[in-house]
Amino acid sequence: MRAIERLESVENRLKATEQDFENSRSALREARDAFNDVKATRFELFNKAFEHIKEQIVTVYKDLTRSEAFPIGGHAYLDIEDDTDTPYLSGIKYHAMPPLKRFRDMEHLSGGEKTIAALALLFAIHSYQPSPFFVLDEVDAALDNANVDKIKKYIREHAGPGMQFIVISLKTGLFQDSESLIGVYRDQEVNSSKTLTLDVSFLFSIFFA
Repeated sequence: MRAIERLESVENRLKATEQDFENSRSALREARDAFNDVKATRFELFNKAFEHIKEQIVTVYKDLTRSEAFPIGGHAYLDIEDDTDTPYLSGIKYHAMPPLKRFRDMEHLSGGEKTIAALALLFAIHSYQPSPFFVLDEVDAALDNANVDKIKKYIREHAGPGMQFIVISLKTGLFQDSESLIGVYRDQEVNSSKTLTLDVSFLFSIFFA
C-alpha cells in the first residue's frame, strides 16, 4: 500500500515537473519570438536611417566643400565595419576627402577640415528626422573666412518656417546675414548679464524696401 502511495506521489511530481518544463519551453519560445521581432524591427529602423544618412552625407559634404576653384567639392562616405546581421552593434567608419586630397581618417584632417566633416555628418543625421531647431555653438572657431561663408550659405538655404538655426558665434561673417541678432553683455552696475535684440530682417525691409 505504501509502495503504491509512493508511486502515485512520484508520478504526480513527475507530471508537475513535465508541466513546468512545458511551461518553461513555451515561455522560452515566446521570449525568442519576441526577441527576434525586436531584432528585426531594430535592423529595419537602423538600416533605414543609415541608408538615408549614408546617401545624404555625400551631397551635404559636397555642398559644404564646393567652391569656384573646386566646383565638384569633396567626397565623404559612411561604411559599416562588420558585415553581420546585427549592423547596429558594429562600428561605423566615416571618411572624408577634402578637395584635391586623399581619403583619410578623421584624426588626420586639419581642425577646419574636421569641423566641416563633423557639420556635414550632423546635417545629414538631422535630415533624417528634422527638428524645428538646430543649435550651433561656435562651430566656426577653427574655420577660415571661406569656410565660414560656406556654412552661412548652407544655413540660409535650409532655414525656413519649419526649421530655425540658432547660431552662437563671434565672427561677423557667420551672423551678419541672419534674420535677427541677440547680443549678450554684462551690466556692471547690477553685476549680471543682459541681452539686446535686433530684428535685422525688419531693418532690411525699411532701408532696402
